[in-house]
Amino acid sequence: MSDHDKKSKVEFLTSEGMQGLPFSEAVRVGDLLFLSGKLGTDASGQVVPGGIAAETRQTMENIKAALERYGSSLDRVVKATVMLADMAEWAEMNSVYVTYFKGRLPARSAMGVNGLARGARVEIECIAVAGEK
Repeated sequence: MSDHDKKSKVEFLTSEGMQGLPFSEAVRVGDLLFLSGKLGTDASGQVVPGGIAAETRQTMENIKAALERYGSSLDRVVKATVMLADMAEWAEMNSVYVTYFKGRLPARSAMGVNGLARGARVEIECIAVAGEK
């Protein structure tokens, strides 16, 4: 396969636990991995209790697991988009979020939204450099 073919190849990726949902968990395009928004849900699909800090921590753990599942990692994230149900919780969310990036903060946008799936307080999506296949 030529370098051009590798860079233009598109792969739609979904883990077993996300089968049947109306979106892909991630899409790999060449060297980039586009991860769909993640919520702070536990293994049962319920938003974790404990407020925005606990929810952000679980969201970041879910992102970390998904990135690793597809051969990438948090240190390869280049862009994140954070959606908050209440912008007044931005500082508390941010205090947890930054602990997941060891001095290499990705570009980021943050916005207040009118509502998130499952009554979540935070949803985060990201773009990362994909690992070698």
